[in-house]
Amino acid sequence: MDLRFGDSKPTDEERAAVDALLGPPESSWEGADRSDADLRWARGGREARDRRDQLLPALHALNDRVGWISEGALDYVCRRLTVPPAEAYGVATFYAMFSVRPRPATVLHVCTDLACTAAGASRLCAAVESRLGPESGVKVERSPCLGLCERAPATLVIRAGESARPAQEDTPARPAFEDEAVQAEGGSGGAAPGDGGGTSRSSEAESGGGKGRRGRNTLHATAICAPATPDRAIAAATAPESAPTEPAPEAAVPQAGDPTLTLLHRIGTTDPTSLDDYRAHGGYTALRRAFALGPAAVIREVTDAGLVGRGGAAFPTGRKWQATAAQPDHQHYLVCNADESEPGTFKDRVLMEGDPYALVEAMTIAAYATGAHRGYLYLRGEYPRALARLTHAIEQARTRGLLGDDVLGQGYAFDIEIRRGAGAYICGEETALFNSIEGRRGEPRSKPPFPVEKGLFGKPTVENNVETLVNVLPILTMGAEAYAAIGTPTSTGPKLFCVSGTVARPGVYELPFGATLGELLALAGVRDNLRAVLLGGAAGGFVRPDELDIPLTFEGTREAGTTLGSGVVMAFDDTVPLPRLLLRIAEFFRDESCGQCVPCRVGTVRQEEALHRIADRTGAAAADDIALLREVGRAMRDASICGLGQTAWNAVESAIDRLGAYE
Repeated sequence: MDLRFGDSKPTDEERAAVDALLGPPESSWEGADRSDADLRWARGGREARDRRDQLLPALHALNDRVGWISEGALDYVCRRLTVPPAEAYGVATFYAMFSVRPRPATVLHVCTDLACTAAGASRLCAAVESRLGPESGVKVERSPCLGLCERAPATLVIRAGESARPAQEDTPARPAFEDEAVQAEGGSGGAAPGDGGGTSRSSEAESGGGKGRRGRNTLHATAICAPATPDRAIAAATAPESAPTEPAPEAAVPQAGDPTLTLLHRIGTTDPTSLDDYRAHGGYTALRRAFALGPAAVIREVTDAGLVGRGGAAFPTGRKWQATAAQPDHQHYLVCNADESEPGTFKDRVLMEGDPYALVEAMTIAAYATGAHRGYLYLRGEYPRALARLTHAIEQARTRGLLGDDVLGQGYAFDIEIRRGAGAYICGEETALFNSIEGRRGEPRSKPPFPVEKGLFGKPTVENNVETLVNVLPILTMGAEAYAAIGTPTSTGPKLFCVSGTVARPGVYELPFGATLGELLALAGVRDNLRAVLLGGAAGGFVRPDELDIPLTFEGTREAGTTLGSGVVMAFDDTVPLPRLLLRIAEFFRDESCGQCVPCRVGTVRQEEALHRIADRTGAAAADDIALLREVGRAMRDASICGLGQTAWNAVESAIDRLGAYE
């Protein structure tokens, strides 16, 4: 049984949005006017089905131009790509940033996650909602974490519609409410605004590139207001010209300018829009050394350096690269996971905004080492400035011969395509991310087979997050031995920590592995009356104020009964109601569960229900529900298909056991 949209027809504006990405339809089978030739044979077929991966970009094109996705527009996309309507509807309704119901062109997203909740997001949201009625033409939506935790509370305004002027690369001095490049979803995320860009998978499946269909999405406007007040947020949504200026990326790095930094040393000292400035500060030295060493030696350097994944799983990067490179099936793919959606995490955003060429270079090295000729950068949809910066960086690298058919004249072909996410925490899981790129719901896959064997498009794929990839540059420039000397024998190198909450200087900090939690909080200026510290974000665990001597290493936090995760450190004083934070964590996991497996789908709902019941109770009155929480938590941890369900109980459990949250 399939879904049917009846007589719903796309508007001219909706057709134009899709055609700008996919090109004009070639026959009535794809939505063009019917001709006599179309009555004699069907056209499109396999070619259209092989472009299934254009579904998410096409939905973005509609959402960017119109602000929502109508039945007629979705039906037109389905005809263009030969996607069953029910499947396309399932994808369109999977992502929080899309809407299949009419809504205004301007949407004001108000973050209500942990750091923003502690900073008064509930009061902000209530004030904004009371003042922006239906007549304002603005839709107010409560949003999960926007990745702006150092400037909580935060809001993001997205205004749909075709822009009146070309997008320009932003500089720290320009107003935040500018036209942002939202283009090349179907291809190379760095094509010039008038050029579009992109190759569909079908045209380059056996090579490093391809002729693909060229097109671009429309331009749309965004404004970030953080920290936000009701007046500033409303002004950003209703009066674009009065939107606040977004601070430079180095404003999020309290250590900016410190010459001893390894990963953050260019932020604040180098123009992130200038390739020449990047090269003057050591850029592309690592790639030249990689070509001198050869792929196998690069993997050996990464292995000897002891680099492990910085996204939370801590899997050895060298082993992952070696396993992918050894696969005889071709082609190989590289995927950069830039969809950091863990509440409290914003380090990757700062790296992409402040040092975008470093990520482009690191992706090129990783691809060269693993035999990949195509890279996908899956970027959070809530990061407009990172999108603009990376789009510009990729374009400049391609123009200067640092991407393309002959990188640095070495006969190696590699290019990068940006794909925007659309608001789904689960897409941080690597196989869910692959499904999202392929135009399917972002649901995790069962393993094995593992991605190194069958990943994106069923081919061997290496996936790393932004911080992991950027660590490759100092490994090659300073050497594996010198890099491994930083940190501890089992947790080597520097680590980025996202510090937020009730501290004087929130932001991204770089410390060698082995520094203690207390040392990090001293740098950030922890305030008096510290109540608890959350390590690892919503999927992490709480620790007490008397446990600040925990070493910030993977093994140290494990021995302490908590987790380092992706580097989230959120401090809360005694003015923050702990039960409300726990309830927000439960709401987050309930909303973000993809629903594929029963333990997570049902367990996250039962967890939230129990926390609602005991929110105002303590002691014996809460005992039965706490026992239920433990039982549900064990079931989710043992039987969920992926890390979302397996960790959904962690923070609540630690708050009950370590903090006595309901005593």
